[in-house]
Amino acid sequence: MDAVERATIRKIIIRLVPFLCFCYFIAYLDRVNVGFAALQMNAALNLNASMFGLGAGLFFIAYFLLELPSNLALDRFGARKWIARIMITWGVISAAFAFIPHISRATGLSTEHTFYVLRFLLGMAEAGFFPGVIFYLTLWFPSVYRARIVSFFMLAIPFSSIVGAPVSGALLNVSGAGLDGWQWLFILEGVPACLVAVVVLLYLTDRPHEATWLSSAERDWLETRLAAERQQKERVAGHFSLGAAIADPRILTLALVYFCLNGGSYGVSYFLPTIVKGFGLTNFMTGVVSALPFVFGAIGMVLLSRHSDHTLERRGHVAFALGMAALGIGLSGFIDNPVLKMALLCFAQIGVSAVPPMFWPIPSSFLTGASAAAGIAIINSLGNLSGFAGPFVMGWLKDATGSFTSGLLCLAVVAALGAVAIMLLRVSPALERAPQTAPISA
Repeated sequence: MDAVERATIRKIIIRLVPFLCFCYFIAYLDRVNVGFAALQMNAALNLNASMFGLGAGLFFIAYFLLELPSNLALDRFGARKWIARIMITWGVISAAFAFIPHISRATGLSTEHTFYVLRFLLGMAEAGFFPGVIFYLTLWFPSVYRARIVSFFMLAIPFSSIVGAPVSGALLNVSGAGLDGWQWLFILEGVPACLVAVVVLLYLTDRPHEATWLSSAERDWLETRLAAERQQKERVAGHFSLGAAIADPRILTLALVYFCLNGGSYGVSYFLPTIVKGFGLTNFMTGVVSALPFVFGAIGMVLLSRHSDHTLERRGHVAFALGMAALGIGLSGFIDNPVLKMALLCFAQIGVSAVPPMFWPIPSSFLTGASAAAGIAIINSLGNLSGFAGPFVMGWLKDATGSFTSGLLCLAVVAALGAVAIMLLRVSPALERAPQTAPISA
């Protein structure tokens, strides 16, 4: 690595990654805080486990419908404007959950159906944020850096739980102005998204050629290197049109893998506070203990993704991590001892957290331009449909059997299926190995 490359990558990391992590921290917190709100909200709104699981999952139906058009809009209008739009709308809708009883009385809808509508609207608002950022990072980082950069970005997920879980548990004890703790939880965790959206407009840079914070030599190196990678992809994999990206069987296989990952991830995470609360803990301690799996997940994410970047091997790493998730989730269903159960869920979370940063460089290794924006959005939107299925199945089986055992076993099987599917994927190893110099042929 020469001095210009080293300086350029360092500047981009410092400029973009911490801020995008903070944005995703807020996004993920707003997405999953409903799991903690449920400790009080379900009783207040007369929701059983099946109703809660259905409402939690409806987020992902809307997410699926708008993911692709949202990502194409980001490519057209630029990350700065589009990410700000996303954050403002999701912040407003997230805070609106606090007023479900008021909205229900005003509209004549039941509190159950008001909950469903707001979860659907939240999915519409947030659609495109995550795949948009993944696509945005491909505009700034050569492929050899992407797994570790995505892992740094996605550290926001475990950290949102490490920090957010105890905070969410504590906020359940807040009351005032005629609102209970679960209502203040939604308000105090929704407003920051609106405030950060203003900073997004002022801070982000859409494309490298607009980066005045890079020197001319650094901009030239980056644009030349990325152009050389695009040429290599098109030479080895061919040029992908938008339609070809949508129909590519590799995209559909990757969507299946991501579906399997998210089924286990969201199926467990939305009900984790309820599982932990069943140990007989206070609201605050429920938050603290619920954060433990994500501490281990953060460590595993960084270590496994760094090893994947070092070896430039993705599929085997993803399969190994999904195997860890399947084993931990499945065995936890048979264990009643709180310590052992949490140990197994911590083990599972290492695998769950490690998959995405090793997974997302795979589609970006053979897609470019608008086809990359579309392909990433398709994978994410189809994969996130299991965010509907996972919580719904967990809730339904809990009501049907009286325990979480059957649901956890079901999610373990799904994760194992993902490990098999990724090993059946065929992607040329040459596409993972970016050119070390960046000459552009005429």
